[in-house]
Amino acid sequence: MPITPPSLSPPGRASHSHRGLAFLLASLSALGPFSTDTYLPSFRDLSHHFGVPALVVQQTLTAYMLPFAVMTLWQGALSDAFGRRRITLAMLVVFLVASLGCMLAWSIGVLMAFRALQGFSAGAGMIIGRAIVRDLFSGAEAHLLMSRIAVVFAVAPVLGPIIGGWLHVWFGWRSVFAFLALFAGVLWVCCWQALPETLPVEQRHPFAAGSLLRGYRQVCLSARFVTLVLALMLTGVASFIYIVSAPAFVQNILHGRETEFYWMFGPITIGLLLGAGLAGRLAEHWSSLRTLALAYGFMALAAVGNVLFHVFHAAALPWSVMPLTGYVLGSALAMPSLTIMALDLFPHRRGMASSCQGFMQTAGNAVATAIIAPALWGTALRLASGMLALFLAGGIAFGIFVMLQRRARRAG
Repeated sequence: MPITPPSLSPPGRASHSHRGLAFLLASLSALGPFSTDTYLPSFRDLSHHFGVPALVVQQTLTAYMLPFAVMTLWQGALSDAFGRRRITLAMLVVFLVASLGCMLAWSIGVLMAFRALQGFSAGAGMIIGRAIVRDLFSGAEAHLLMSRIAVVFAVAPVLGPIIGGWLHVWFGWRSVFAFLALFAGVLWVCCWQALPETLPVEQRHPFAAGSLLRGYRQVCLSARFVTLVLALMLTGVASFIYIVSAPAFVQNILHGRETEFYWMFGPITIGLLLGAGLAGRLAEHWSSLRTLALAYGFMALAAVGNVLFHVFHAAALPWSVMPLTGYVLGSALAMPSLTIMALDLFPHRRGMASSCQGFMQTAGNAVATAIIAPALWGTALRLASGMLALFLAGGIAFGIFVMLQRRARRAG
């Protein structure tokens, strides 16, 4: 049953009347982090249960990330052609089936196959949710709603491994995937009842090869878009390497137990909440470039401080996790501005632009999961150095974008 999209409200009222929509979109976006993080405390048991090395279990993350990255290229384009609501509901059904398959897996190969199916579907909420925000709002209102989504979304990284750790202790690793299936089922019901269709039929693009190729070529050959998304991706991967290294970092480096992943995800969530909250407060008063300057300052201090501490000290709580709060605060502050700036480069193909953005981010995460994180997780200093190097690369990409943007304005 179709739902009429909410009408645009005056700025003061829109922020209040769409809190429910923000929470729903954030919950959809949280499906990705839940799929990544919730089963991390079960890695040791999965290795023992299936009789495979820990590195093979680590590749179940890669099996998830690769199709996640590939499908992000299509989910936005599908929503541009068939509507936001219909594609979201379909992908939630696929994710539910995949989670049940993971729960019933009888071999590591079967688990990888169903993890790939989870990756195939989990990104729809994130990709389509961003397009919905820009369908409904612009300017400060879009920044505000994006920030509110980020506040709710910030809870997922810490809740995932904490819930997963306790489920693992109480009921075993299969219960973690049962939880993901239940979460997807509840989301499907909520979306069926409350998710609006925000893309009118007359504004949709045909799902045809020629139209799609022209759109992808336009987006992917834009130097400004590519450098901006590279900046977003690299600064995100700098903290993501800690998330996918959580079992090694918490259990091997910090010597924590399966139920003590909060030592890492707690500081990360605090940083996300502070950064997203600050982004919302600054949205109506500061320009995007001024906000980004502050965000990059936070990230620089945290990344440099992280390396300096571990050069002179062994890993220790709470000092080894405190820089994560400062770094993630900066990245959460930067995320709404970078995301909206990227989507605004292609106002008539927001779904496709969101897809290309999501693909680049997820491809970076997949490389981090398969290659970068395993190369760094041996010591806290290696992880800290990796964070700093990735941050610097992201900063260079953003600097190139700023130069290209100024050149385009002078030419236009």
